[in-house]
Amino acid sequence: MAGENARLAVLIDADNASSASIQELLAEVAKFGTATVKRAFGDWTTNNLHGWKQHLHRHAIQPIQQFAYTSGKNSTDSAFIIDAMDLLYAGNLDGFCLVSSDSDFTRLATRLREAGKVVYGFGERKTPEPFIAACDRFFFLEVLRQPATDEAAPRVADLPDLEEIIRHALEETARENGWARLGAVGGHIGKRHTSFDPRNYGFAKLSNLVRAQKYLEVGEVTDVSGSPHLQVRLKS
Repeated sequence: MAGENARLAVLIDADNASSASIQELLAEVAKFGTATVKRAFGDWTTNNLHGWKQHLHRHAIQPIQQFAYTSGKNSTDSAFIIDAMDLLYAGNLDGFCLVSSDSDFTRLATRLREAGKVVYGFGERKTPEPFIAACDRFFFLEVLRQPATDEAAPRVADLPDLEEIIRHALEETARENGWARLGAVGGHIGKRHTSFDPRNYGFAKLSNLVRAQKYLEVGEVTDVSGSPHLQVRLKS
């Protein structure tokens, strides 16, 4: 994953993404690096993007004009992809943040990762699974709009079964004594389920989520440097 000094491009399919989450989205991006490029693609001559216009100057997002040349054809997608590839070949970026719920960007995400770039996806829960899986991490905009409070109810519908995900991760990461480092568990889950996020299940942190699971036992261990770490195992 990109580090805190990573240079990131935030590319927004304004025709397909709501402006309601832009502030929370950029705050999430800031956790992974600096958004050195921020562009929003769409036909800005229409009224469809009126909601976006007030956010462009406020967040220093560059609007990229793309006329709809033919009815029924999405010219914005083509401009989005061309700009992404131009930025890739310029070689000045460490990663890309693709903001859309459109499966048309699946191949783009795959191509960027093939080139060694980290790809973060942002879209609504309706986003097709192929695009979600093509990203290193994927974040649901519905969740970003609602700060997580540690409640038991999931924030997002139709999520993968949490217990099944955790049990499988423990099977793969547990030591002989049955305990597994929480960081290792979270890392394994993230590799298999790119959209996994404790906030999807109503918890601010992974540690809070596992503590709420009745079938898990959570403990603390100190490493050789004296730093404490959480570990987790299935209750016997």
